[in-house]
Amino acid sequence: MPAQAPLTVLLAGPRGFCAGVERAILIVERALEKYGAPVYVRHEIVHNRFVVESLEAKGAVFVAELDAAPADRPIVFSAHGVPKAVPAEAVRRNMFYLDATCPLVSKVHSAAEHHHKAGRHLVLIGHAGHPEVVGTMGQLPDGAITLVEDVEQAETVELPADRELAFSTQTTLSVDDTAGIVAVLMRRFPDMRPPRSDDICYATTNRQAAVKAVAATADAVIVLGSPRSSNSMRLVEVARKAGCADARLVQRAADIDWAAFAGVRRLGISAGASAPEILVQEAIAGARAHFDVTIEEVVTAREDVHFNLPRVLEG
Repeated sequence: MPAQAPLTVLLAGPRGFCAGVERAILIVERALEKYGAPVYVRHEIVHNRFVVESLEAKGAVFVAELDAAPADRPIVFSAHGVPKAVPAEAVRRNMFYLDATCPLVSKVHSAAEHHHKAGRHLVLIGHAGHPEVVGTMGQLPDGAITLVEDVEQAETVELPADRELAFSTQTTLSVDDTAGIVAVLMRRFPDMRPPRSDDICYATTNRQAAVKAVAATADAVIVLGSPRSSNSMRLVEVARKAGCADARLVQRAADIDWAAFAGVRRLGISAGASAPEILVQEAIAGARAHFDVTIEEVVTAREDVHFNLPRVLEG
């Protein structure tokens, strides 16, 4: 049997689950323990099929909208946040709901409310149609928020001239891309108020920094995550912009064509904030089946963030 080619796996750290994702998943699990199955969840609790299917196996039922769930069973709102109309409709239907919105997304919602009450028009930097953006825009009346997706839009967007302006961002954006958009907006609207603290969450920032460090010396980079996951997609883009042209998103190790890595000697591996560590370990096991693997940890930050559960589920 021929000897396996050597492969150094550069394991990015931090990677995988963030505190908001851990909290959201735990809310569903605790609800199942406390109230029994089924517990309904509006939309995917986080954007990862492995997580969704694991919760389904425990008794969670995922639905697109509230009218697909019975009024006499608990329903959980996803980590991405929801428009105000959703909890209002749940109350109208006498539903018991649990809000798994990430606290860092809730902070953006609170800031939007604050600016609106102060009479400011809000610019939201984000991706149209993403659940987090839909949820944030749904905090205020129609027309109170203008969405800007890229530098080109920032150069041409028309904003009310008779009102103060402020901006917020989706929490899972590319740090570098967002900085470019903000620079354009501040050049055009120098009095626009920035967030009190960066809206892009710590987990997104840390994972992008780690991927940059890995991509600097890797021949290829694999990001474990879902194509529906904004932060996972951004990690692929960050790796490419950091100098690793061969960066790809994969959902599971079974999806990896290891023959395509025949000439690779240094392979970076990371995972989006909604991807569990088991997917990373599957990928490493897959690499070991084809190469003589050496693991090298590339850690750029340590995380110790924890978010409390809703009081009704504590204890």
